[in-house]
Amino acid sequence: MRLSLIVSGAMLALSACTLEPAGTGAFTVMGPASFDRTFTAAAGAMRDQGLAISVEDPVNGVVVGSLDTTTVMAGVHQQADGYVRVEFDGMAAHDPALMARISRSYNRRMGR
Repeated sequence: MRLSLIVSGAMLALSACTLEPAGTGAFTVMGPASFDRTFTAAAGAMRDQGLAISVEDPVNGVVVGSLDTTTVMAGVHQQADGYVRVEFDGMAAHDPALMARISRSYNRRMGR
């Protein structure tokens, strides 16, 4: 139920993107943007929400951060069609609103 509320709210905020649920505490964002800008926005969104970044690997498109006992991973992937896909996975986030806050920060950083 909580994930569906998060996904529904994020879908409204993503006018130029698609949002696909990828499991509990996870979501995928796709949109036309550069890989570098998208990667920077994903890492920045996690920092905005107080996560301590332990891995920031632009070559492999991976950002890992933690807050309390929750680990969040972002995967940024360039698609063949020119779109960039970002997947955020909350890995059993104890704060159900954390992923929604990361999504809002990401959208803000992307100018959406």
